[in-house]
Amino acid sequence: MRFLTFKNTLALALLTLLPAAKFYAQNNVPVQQDPRFEELLNAKRKINASITVNDRYKIQIFYGTNDKARKALQDFKRDFKTTDGTIIFESPTYKVWVGSYKSRIEAEKNLAAMRKKYPTALIVKPNK
Repeated sequence: MRFLTFKNTLALALLTLLPAAKFYAQNNVPVQQDPRFEELLNAKRKINASITVNDRYKIQIFYGTNDKARKALQDFKRDFKTTDGTIIFESPTYKVWVGSYKSRIEAEKNLAAMRKKYPTALIVKPNK
C-alpha cells in the first residue's frame, strides 16, 4: 500500500483549503425597505390584537371536507342572517364555527335554535 509523503500531503491540504478560504467571508448587503411597509405591519398588528377569536364561545355546526364546509356555511348564512360564521382548518378536517358568545348560557340559547337545522351542532371554546 502506498502512503502519501509529507510533501504530497501538504500540497493536497493547500489545494483544498485555499479555495475554501475565498468562500469563507460573507458579504453584507444593505436592504432598502419602503417606510410604508412598517406602517402596514403596525396596522396589521393592531387589527390582530383587536380580534377576539379565542376568548369567546362558538357553535360548531359542521366538520368534514372543504367543499361541504363551504356549502354548510352558505346554507347557514342564508338561514341565520344576523350570525356570522367562519371555516377553521384543523388537519385533516374543516370546521364551521358560528357566533361569538361571551357566556356559555348565551351560546346554549342559540344552540337550541340551531340544532333544529344542524342536529350535530355543539358548543366549543377555542384554546388561547
